[in-house]
Amino acid sequence: MEGGRVGMRSKAELESAIGKGGRAVLVINSRSRRGRRLYGRARRLLDEAGIGFDQVFPVTDPTRLRDLFRDVLALEPDLVVVGGGDGTVAEAVGHLAHRDIALGVLPLGTTNNFARSLELPLDLPGAVRTVAIGGPGGGKVADVDVGWFESTGDPQGEGPGADREHIFANMVSLGLSVQVAGHVPHLLKRYLGRPAYAMTAAGLLPRHEAFTARVTIDGDTTEFRTHQLNIANGAHHSGQRIARDASPDDRLLAVYRLGDERRLKLASATARHVLTGPWRSLDEDAFLTTAHVEIETDPPMRVDVDGEIRGRTPVTIRLRGNALRVIVPQAFDDT
Repeated sequence: MEGGRVGMRSKAELESAIGKGGRAVLVINSRSRRGRRLYGRARRLLDEAGIGFDQVFPVTDPTRLRDLFRDVLALEPDLVVVGGGDGTVAEAVGHLAHRDIALGVLPLGTTNNFARSLELPLDLPGAVRTVAIGGPGGGKVADVDVGWFESTGDPQGEGPGADREHIFANMVSLGLSVQVAGHVPHLLKRYLGRPAYAMTAAGLLPRHEAFTARVTIDGDTTEFRTHQLNIANGAHHSGQRIARDASPDDRLLAVYRLGDERRLKLASATARHVLTGPWRSLDEDAFLTTAHVEIETDPPMRVDVDGEIRGRTPVTIRLRGNALRVIVPQAFDDT
C-alpha cells in the first residue's frame, strides 16, 4: 500500500499543485445512501466550482472498488475526490495512505463518521466548496492518522481472499455491532439512515452473548466481559462523537467498551455514550489510549474494520501517524 511518487511533496506544495489545476480523479459510489440521488447534482456543483477531472469513475458495484482504485493510482493524480459512505471512503484510505495524493470527501453515506471526524460540512454544496482549494470557502491539505490492523486468528468462514492486514480510517469493532452490520436491511438503512442501526441492534441484543476480552497495552493486560469493544482512530461512531478531544490527528487510538456482560448495561452505556460523547474526555477511565494494542477474545470473534469483516481475533492494531493527506476545512487543527 506504500509507494507513489519518488519524494513526497510538502502539504503546501501538494495544495499548490491542486489549486493550480493538478490532475484529479472523481470516484462516486452511486449505491451509497445518497449517491444515486445526488450524483448528477454533485457533478454540476463540482463543475461550477471549477474542479476538472481527468477521469470519473461512477461505481455501481462496490465489490469492484479495490480494482477500481488500482486504476485510479495508475493515473498518478494529485487529488482523488470520493463521494460515498464510510465504506467507500475506507477503501480509498487503504489505497491512498502513505502516498503523495490528497483525498477529498463528499459525504454521501448513512453515518459519515470519517467526514464528521475531519469536521467536513455534511451538506453537498459545503463539501464541494471545501474540496475546491483556492476558491471561496476552500479547504487545505492536512495529514491525519490512520490505523493498521492485523488478524492472526483462524480465518475460517471469511473466505480464501480474507485480508489479514488492513489500513483503516475510523474504527475497529467487535461484538454486537458486527452482527448489526451483517443484518441491517439495506432498504431500511437507505430510508431511515442511522436509526436503522439502532432498530436492528434492539432486535439482536436479547440473543447476543457477552464475550471475554483481553486488551494488552505496553505489556499490561486488562480483562473484562462485554458485548461491545471499539478501537477508534476517528472521533465519531454511529454518527456520534466519542469524546470532545478525540481526533483522527492526535496520534492516539481510543480503546473503549460499552457496558459489561449485562445486556441492559450495554443499552444504558450506549445511551450514555450518545448523550455525553461531546463532553467526555479521553482522559476518563472509560478509555484506554495508545498507539499499539493487542486484543484476544474468548471465544474468538469476527472483527469489523470500517464496516467490513476483516478477520478474527486475536488481532494487533497500530497507529500510523500523519499517514494520510486529506482536504479539510481551514479551521481544522492540523498537528
